[in-house]
Amino acid sequence: MTGEMATAFLAAIVGGALRVGVPFLFVSLGECLTEKAGRVNLGLEGVLVLSAMAGFGGAYLSGSTWMGVLVAAAAGAALALLHGLLCSLPRVNDIATGIALMLLGTGLAFYLGKPLIQPQAPQLQPIALGGWSDSQVVQAALQINPLLLLGLVLVVAMTWGFARTRWGLLVRLAGDSASATKALGYSVNGIRIAATAAGGAIAGLGGASLTLFYPGSWNEGISSGQGLIAVALVIFARWSPLRCVFAALLFGGAGAIGPALQSVGISEGYYLFSAVPYVLTLVILVITCKPGSVARGSPGELSSTK
Repeated sequence: MTGEMATAFLAAIVGGALRVGVPFLFVSLGECLTEKAGRVNLGLEGVLVLSAMAGFGGAYLSGSTWMGVLVAAAAGAALALLHGLLCSLPRVNDIATGIALMLLGTGLAFYLGKPLIQPQAPQLQPIALGGWSDSQVVQAALQINPLLLLGLVLVVAMTWGFARTRWGLLVRLAGDSASATKALGYSVNGIRIAATAAGGAIAGLGGASLTLFYPGSWNEGISSGQGLIAVALVIFARWSPLRCVFAALLFGGAGAIGPALQSVGISEGYYLFSAVPYVLTLVILVITCKPGSVARGSPGELSSTK
C-alpha cells in the first residue's frame, strides 16, 4: 500500500467511524440510561429498527428531516415505554420481555415500512468540517452527521446529570438499591419506566441517523444488529456516557474497515472484515462477563437473573 493509499485508507476509517458510530452512540447512551436505573432492554434492536422506519416515514410524509427525527424519537420512546410497563409487572423477566419487544419492533417496522422501501425522503445536511484541507478525501471523511453534535451534548448532559442532579441520583439509586429507593419514599418502578422510555427516545435518534443520514434509506436489513451490539458496548464502556463515545467510535471504525479497504481498491476479504464488529462484541463479552464476578461500574440491581 502506497503512502497515498494509506492516507486515503486512514481517512476512510476516520470518516467511517464518525458515520457508522453515530447509531452506536445513541443506542449505547439509551441503554446506559436504562441500565443505570436497574433495567436491561434487549429490545433496543427492535427500537432501533422501528424508529429508523418511523423517522424515514415521518420525513417522507412531512417533507421535513427534523420532523422525521422527532417521529423516530417518539417511536423509540413508545416501544421502550411498553417494555418498561411490562417489566414493572410481577414475575416478568427483563430479558424475555426485551426479546419479545425486539421481535415486535422489527415485525412492525417490516410490515409498516414496506411502502417506504422505494421512495426517497429528505436527508439531514452534513456539517462540513474538512474545509481546512485541500484533500478531497479528508473533506469527504469530515462530512459530519449533525445528530453527532446532539449526541455529544447528550453525553455531557448525562455525565453531569448522573453526578450533579437530583434526577441523576434517583436513577442511580434505583439501579443500585431498590430497597433504599423505596425506603426514601420513591417509586422504583416509576423511575425505571421513565428511564427506559427516555432511553428508548435516545436510541430512536440512532434509528433516525440510519435512514436520514447514513446509509440514508429504509430497508429491512438496515440495523445489522447494532441494537444488540449496544448492550456489549455499554458493558465495555463501564456504564459511563463519556466512555460510550469512545466505544461507539471503536465499533464504528471496526465497521468501516471493509468499506475503507474497498475505497482504496482492495476487495479481497471484504465480507470477512465486515464481521469485525461482531467478533469484537464476542471478545468484549468473553473478557468482561466472567462467571462469579461483577463488572466494574455495574449497577447493583443488575444481575444474571434479571
